[in-house]
Amino acid sequence: MKRISRVGIVVLICLGLAACALPRGAPLEREILQGADDDAADFAVYAVTRDFLPTLAEWPLTGEPHRQWIAASAGSSGQVIAAGDALDLTIWDSNENSLLSTDEQRAVPLTNLRVAPNGSVFVPYVGSTQVAGMSPEVARERIQEALEAIVPSAQVQLSLSEGRGNSVDLVGGVNAPGSYPMPDRSFTVLGLIARGGGIQPALANPQIRLVRAGRIYGTSINRLYSEPQLDTRLRGGDQIIVEEDRRYFLSLGAAGLQAQHRFPQDVVTALDAMAIIGGVSAGRADPQGVLILREYPPSALQAGTRGPRQQRVVFTLDLTTSDGLFSARNFRIAPGDLVLVTESPVTAAQTIFGLFGSVVGLGNQAANISD
Repeated sequence: MKRISRVGIVVLICLGLAACALPRGAPLEREILQGADDDAADFAVYAVTRDFLPTLAEWPLTGEPHRQWIAASAGSSGQVIAAGDALDLTIWDSNENSLLSTDEQRAVPLTNLRVAPNGSVFVPYVGSTQVAGMSPEVARERIQEALEAIVPSAQVQLSLSEGRGNSVDLVGGVNAPGSYPMPDRSFTVLGLIARGGGIQPALANPQIRLVRAGRIYGTSINRLYSEPQLDTRLRGGDQIIVEEDRRYFLSLGAAGLQAQHRFPQDVVTALDAMAIIGGVSAGRADPQGVLILREYPPSALQAGTRGPRQQRVVFTLDLTTSDGLFSARNFRIAPGDLVLVTESPVTAAQTIFGLFGSVVGLGNQAANISD
């Protein structure tokens, strides 16, 4: 009778444990992939292998807008007058009967002559003279030739103050943001950033945005450093915005870190991501069950587009094989991806055995008490 009571206690406790969910910090791989083979499944599963990577390369990018950039080109090494600039003229005339000067003042200053939107500037006694697109020296000669018809002995000096059409804006992410006049037509993005005191060191993977004529172009500062042919020439009115890389991915489950991670570089591979999250948790994680969850836009499923079977996609990584590791090094993480490290089934089994051992011990204690 006592033995039956002991067994009954053990059975009751086991049934109670079976009715409760085991405490775990991560799901099992089979739990996430359950139902993937059903026709009604709303997600697709792809194993990341060497054979699969060429197929993936033809799929559309997701999670970030694709921004183009403008290659560098040559420009004039001198200044060029543009609408909105201001010209300061000094007219010298040594003639005693000059229309412009007097015996006491041989130089006549004409300051802040604004270049009109049509590219002309109004000069007294001459009228409107077209100067836009000319260098200051060519414009000086043009104005002096026009004055010689009235004042043959006149000589002209000209200085240029750049206006909005001959300036560029540097916004955010640098030590000295502001509006900068263009010293010449070969002024480049990196030259402007240098004028602004360089990029703030606290920015992670700084991104460069060029706003021109209502369009936005983009690249990273590291790419400009490594590919000098992309250091594009600026135009008057351009805006350069320097900002931190806003892309991120998530890590959950039996990972070293469960957090949101910013992209530290332009391209983050699956192996890079594993290093960023601190690898997998020893004793808990299943290195054969690292999952990357991604959601594609509806356009990726359109007819004629190479892409996944479903918008929701689960990529599986096996980090216990050479092919899995090499493939992970060539698999690009997309912004917004979730890197989920599943828990090993062995860990769950060990937990069950441990609890069963505890139950047996409790049963023995209960039986001894009843004795």
